[in-house]
Amino acid sequence: MSESVAVSEKAKQTEDTPNQWEWVDRAIWTERMLAALGNGVKGSKWFSLIDKVYRHSTLQAAWQQVKANKGAAGIDRQSIEGFAANELAYLSELAKDLEQGNYHPQAVRRVEIPKAGGKTRPLGIPTVKDRVVQTAVKRVIEPILEKEFLPMSYGFRPGRSCKDALREVNEHLKAGYTHVVDADLKGYFDNIRHDLLMTRIKEHISDGRLLGLLQSWLEQDIVKGLERWTPTAGTPQGAVISPLLANLFLHPLDEKMTTLGYKMVRYADDFVILCPNASQAQQALEEVRAWVEENGLTLHPDKTHVGDCLIQGQGFEFLGYRFEAGQRWVRQKSWQGFKDKVREKTKRSRGESLRSIIEDLSPMIRGWFGYFKHARRSTFLMLDGFIRRRLRAILRKQEKRPAKGRCREDHRRWPNAYFAKLGLFTMATAHQRASQSRCGNH
Repeated sequence: MSESVAVSEKAKQTEDTPNQWEWVDRAIWTERMLAALGNGVKGSKWFSLIDKVYRHSTLQAAWQQVKANKGAAGIDRQSIEGFAANELAYLSELAKDLEQGNYHPQAVRRVEIPKAGGKTRPLGIPTVKDRVVQTAVKRVIEPILEKEFLPMSYGFRPGRSCKDALREVNEHLKAGYTHVVDADLKGYFDNIRHDLLMTRIKEHISDGRLLGLLQSWLEQDIVKGLERWTPTAGTPQGAVISPLLANLFLHPLDEKMTTLGYKMVRYADDFVILCPNASQAQQALEEVRAWVEENGLTLHPDKTHVGDCLIQGQGFEFLGYRFEAGQRWVRQKSWQGFKDKVREKTKRSRGESLRSIIEDLSPMIRGWFGYFKHARRSTFLMLDGFIRRRLRAILRKQEKRPAKGRCREDHRRWPNAYFAKLGLFTMATAHQRASQSRCGNH
């Protein structure tokens, strides 16, 4: 009786800080469990979790999440629509198989998706059923692992974003931490050691059946065309559970660098360490290199470097930006990727009115600007000009006199104001207004 009263009082503590756990599935994570999460559980390990995974409400919530995320069919060719047509039967079947220990994941279909510069990135596509179960497991275990993660880690975490990570980097730079270790882990997601990862999971979870599920996903066969193999390392990019496990694997590195007093900011496998001088930065790199080698990973020799980002040519790239010579620039890949998207939406053969094309184009421009609005204004002036040239070329093609829309006559006939009147979002103007607003607030 006294034990239940103690737990009840602790539960009230979670009500005082609801924002920390407002994202959790409250059908799983009751006040009692959140109190235990905040105050610690016996042996620091969680038992009896599998029943929360195969609970109908958990699977139903997981399915709704998978359905909202859409995505392609896996190796069984079952689409989101196909699962939705008989969802109750499929969810009941999954619940029964999970409860009885008969669930076995199918192979992951691997595809190559295009990257900037003509390169490709491997993407693993689990079946819809496997995505539902992975999502259910994630809903159950994420709070347990999230409780352990440190503030300097931002990737794929609830309530955290790229912008938050960039904001912290900017604060450290302003404070004089301009000697930066820009580290790149070579093929990180494909080289995570399964034994070390499972050891880290077992430090927090002792439910044998749930651990078996996680192990089975690490060992899922991968199918690419006529090839089929069983991975000996890595977590498949594209799997629902992969980002959470990838963060857990790097958590000891976060702890080590934080304990040593370094200002490290990490977003998934992309991280920088900001230092006040060159010698400390070099020492930080050696600490990272030692940890990486101990854990079966490799630093990319060409993409890992140390430099004083105040000096031209010694800058670093992080989350789409390039920090160099006291300025924030859009990194070349991000710049080129944006132009490629504009080209795709402004093909001269596109048989639509200019207003329709602009309506399709403007939201993408707004979104890109929203992220890169801290770059130099010259960036937006150049890209605005590029977009308008593409639109003028469309107008010339529609008049059966194709050209690139660069001549002075085209500018006079279709001035910048012409496109603004049709609703084209102008980044340079938005940047100027934002700058004036910031100045006015100081």
